[in-house]
Amino acid sequence: MTRNVSVLCRSRLLHTICAALGLFALAASSARAQEIVFQKDIEYANPDDQHMMVDMAWPKDLSKGPFPAVLCIHGGGFRAGDRHGYDGLVQELAKRGYVAATVEYRLAPKYPFPDAVYDVKACVRWLRGNARRFHINPHKIGVTGGSAGGHLAQFLGVTPDIKEFEGNEGFPKVSSAVQVVVNQYGPSDFTKSYGKSVDAAEVLPLWLGGDLKTALPRHIQSSPLNWVNPHAAPTLIIHGTKDNYVAYEQAIWMYDRLKACGVECELLTMEGAGHGFGGETAKKADAAMFAYFDKYLK
Repeated sequence: MTRNVSVLCRSRLLHTICAALGLFALAASSARAQEIVFQKDIEYANPDDQHMMVDMAWPKDLSKGPFPAVLCIHGGGFRAGDRHGYDGLVQELAKRGYVAATVEYRLAPKYPFPDAVYDVKACVRWLRGNARRFHINPHKIGVTGGSAGGHLAQFLGVTPDIKEFEGNEGFPKVSSAVQVVVNQYGPSDFTKSYGKSVDAAEVLPLWLGGDLKTALPRHIQSSPLNWVNPHAAPTLIIHGTKDNYVAYEQAIWMYDRLKACGVECELLTMEGAGHGFGGETAKKADAAMFAYFDKYLK
């Protein structure tokens, strides 16, 4: 009987300790959440009466600003996807001292290339044009994205202020240049995508208005590899070796071209990883991304 009471007491004590620890963790998480402001559905442009939106997060204590900014661009083969998939990331970036936005852009086939490029460039200009409103350092803006979003992020990094890609959306006199790129498994050369991707033959004609036979100039024009120059933004490329949607060699080509032009660039190879990361691979990719942004934006 005495032994049973002792065991029961220890069990209750352990339960009490665990409950206390759980409440402490919950309180810590809540405290971190209270350190930031998160706001959805802020309009940044209105091309073709589409009312394009961003979701944004920023540190609550504005006295520590102005802050560097990061634009997050979702993937989805240029024809699908949703900005809300990066809501968690922008909040994490805000906790780390950034103003962060996840951007909506127009999708194919209704809106082919270069409409998505126009949109993300307009969003960069909007962030820079609203620097005082959101306590942004206009000289410290980075961009990241995965898959199609990785392509658009990379395209921003190699085509700063090139008139043909600027479009007619807001803040026309403000620069669309970014200071750093983190490209996660984004394609670099569409002319070499066919036969190396399980969906290129389906996706690319929708966005580029045809295949290599009928729309070769668009494939060339839309490939970031062809726009690399010594003024491109420092770039971190993260890519898996078993990617069946965007071949790993696309990352190697981009890395080699950037290096050849004297651009600071790193390639983080994820051995055995496919298209998109999970588990420990995702943690490793996120850690590298945060470190790279800190290096160039803080």
